[in-house]
Amino acid sequence: MLLRVIAVGSKMPVWVEQGFAEYAKRMPAEFSLQLVEIPLGTRSKNADIARLMQKEGQQMLSKMAAGEKRITLEVQGASWSTEQLAQNLQSWREQTRVVNFLIGGPEGLAGEVCARSDARWSLSKLTLAHPLVRIVLAEQLYRAWTRIAGHPYHR
Repeated sequence: MLLRVIAVGSKMPVWVEQGFAEYAKRMPAEFSLQLVEIPLGTRSKNADIARLMQKEGQQMLSKMAAGEKRITLEVQGASWSTEQLAQNLQSWREQTRVVNFLIGGPEGLAGEVCARSDARWSLSKLTLAHPLVRIVLAEQLYRAWTRIAGHPYHR
């Protein structure tokens, strides 16, 4: 199964790239972790934010095929424990070959992206920096896999 993180924003700091890469390389082939970056539209003083978000949302949706799971990361989403995430991963593995985790830009996700979501997940009630979300998400996916595999890391 492919776990694809589709995130708005590119040109991340080195520590973000290294953090995500560390967990991606730890994942086994049957749970490979991939990052797809969507360029962040230029936010200027007079920018049409709604239009920029819509364009970013369309680009996100274009990266997914029919039948793939779509999990949006949203502050208002459900809070899952590690055990629940592991159960979800096992269930999704039986349903699809690709699970997409969608991370929006500074203003969040486009409404169309949220409307097409199969599940809405909140990593925390805290507001996290979008670059940091990538690392936290990657670590939690790795932790859930270790639980499935019986590896001691999850303890």
